[in-house]
Amino acid sequence: MERRWDSVARPILVATFPDEQTLRAAAGRLHAHGSPIHDIHTPYPVHGLDRLIGVGRSRLPAVSFAAGLGGLALALGFQFYAAVFDWPLNVGGKPANSTLAFIPITFEITILCAGLAVVAAFLASAALFPGARGDVPADGVTEDVFAIVLRLRHPAAADEARVLLGNDALDISIRRTA
Repeated sequence: MERRWDSVARPILVATFPDEQTLRAAAGRLHAHGSPIHDIHTPYPVHGLDRLIGVGRSRLPAVSFAAGLGGLALALGFQFYAAVFDWPLNVGGKPANSTLAFIPITFEITILCAGLAVVAAFLASAALFPGARGDVPADGVTEDVFAIVLRLRHPAAADEARVLLGNDALDISIRRTA
């Protein structure tokens, strides 16, 4: 039974490249043509590639800032509650709500909350939950091969992509996603 061209069973085109320069050139041509690039796999970080294909900025700094503010409020609130209401101590006649004494713990809790939130947000956005299996689009991607993955919107998109990729690609294959 043949699958339809819908969002669940959409085929992908995987093109592999021998080096960074040919990958950059092909990605630039695809982006200029308006072909949406689903993913790019490289054996090492390629700086500037996200700007080349039009990927927006990450939202992880906003998550980190919000979680840091939450951690700051939680730490200050708990320490103030514990020092003033729950267990007030008279230490040398100093006020119970001495904010300077709260600074080290507040700093540590702020950093802890921000770090844990960034890790959780990254794992959730990348769908890296326990038991998840990685999908390697082509052999050698983790060693010395560069790959571009395109989700094909319609059957003619594969032919358009092959023309845009030209002779730069080592291999171009079409796979079905689950």
